[in-house]
Amino acid sequence: MPESFVSNYKKASIFEAIETHKKAIIYYEKALSFKDDYATKVKLGKAYQKLKKYKKAIIVFEDITKSDSENLLVKYRIGRLYLLTNKPQKAKTIFQELIEKDADNANYSYQLGLAYAMLKKRDLKINSFLDAYKKDDEHIKAIYQLAMSYILLRDRDSANIFIERGLVVDINHVPLNKMKANKLYRDKRYLDGIKILEKVDSLKPNVKFTQKMLGRSWYKLKNFEEAKKYFKRAKKIDKSDYKSYTYLGQIALEEKDLRTAKMEFMLATFIGKDKRDEEYYGLGQAHLESKETKPAIRMFTKAYQENKNNHKALYQMATLSQIFYKDKKIAYKHFDNYVDRFQEKDSLLTNHAKEQLKIIKKYYFQKGVILD
Repeated sequence: MPESFVSNYKKASIFEAIETHKKAIIYYEKALSFKDDYATKVKLGKAYQKLKKYKKAIIVFEDITKSDSENLLVKYRIGRLYLLTNKPQKAKTIFQELIEKDADNANYSYQLGLAYAMLKKRDLKINSFLDAYKKDDEHIKAIYQLAMSYILLRDRDSANIFIERGLVVDINHVPLNKMKANKLYRDKRYLDGIKILEKVDSLKPNVKFTQKMLGRSWYKLKNFEEAKKYFKRAKKIDKSDYKSYTYLGQIALEEKDLRTAKMEFMLATFIGKDKRDEEYYGLGQAHLESKETKPAIRMFTKAYQENKNNHKALYQMATLSQIFYKDKKIAYKHFDNYVDRFQEKDSLLTNHAKEQLKIIKKYYFQKGVILD
């Protein structure tokens, strides 16, 4: 049987049906060599798009618009492909033209919002998403983007409006449920947050965020067994997330399991790449409770070196230095630094630091030494 448009088109359609897009493309192109057919071009463009060969898909769809400039669906596809190929300015132009031709289409406004997001035009982005929402108050993608935008603006009231609206539209929307769980955690409504997180875990299991948030929530409720269970799960999912080790160290510290506390905090300091003052501070506490003063001083010093705003670490350095070292000038220097930098931070600690400065100053004065 000789090759023809029909024979090649039929073969392409079979390959498309079984999602063998590479083969489908070969036969669509062969079919087009026999006949310039609009529907076949559309199918060819879609096949390229499914294979993520976006530039080739753009060429095909742009060719269609040369002879059919009023085809809004093809233009919409081109606009989305411009976004996928990081051409937001071209996408913006396309979606603005589409809105002029069909002002009631919420998707056009939504896609325009994505273009503005890529162009870092914050206000225009939000206005476009709001426009999409006005046209369709169940447009879940626009609702989610608005909730996220207002969270980034720290406008929690507006964010909450869209979070709640979105969950009316889609009660199982995972990102919006995660946002709600975060809000409940901030509001110290831990049990309510746990219910949401358990639902998220059932919808999308074994995600670090969910396991960690469940661990943090149970930790706040002092249910350490449940907290440990979820932090251990989070640790298995992402061994590089050192904060799970930190929480396990804090739990061990509160349970007076000092050996485990030291191990977890030490692992956190090895794995962590960011500021690890909390981890070194925890190690210092574990050593202090084990009556190991010198290692405790070393860890509190490391905590302060990691974060010069950690006033508690500096305070611990001062008080332990006063106890451990014969040379009280070491403690004097730390107490003086504390009062100079953190006088307004904690009145109780500041008053104690000032009192110790007087005591040390008097001690050296009696020895004939005047401290500045």
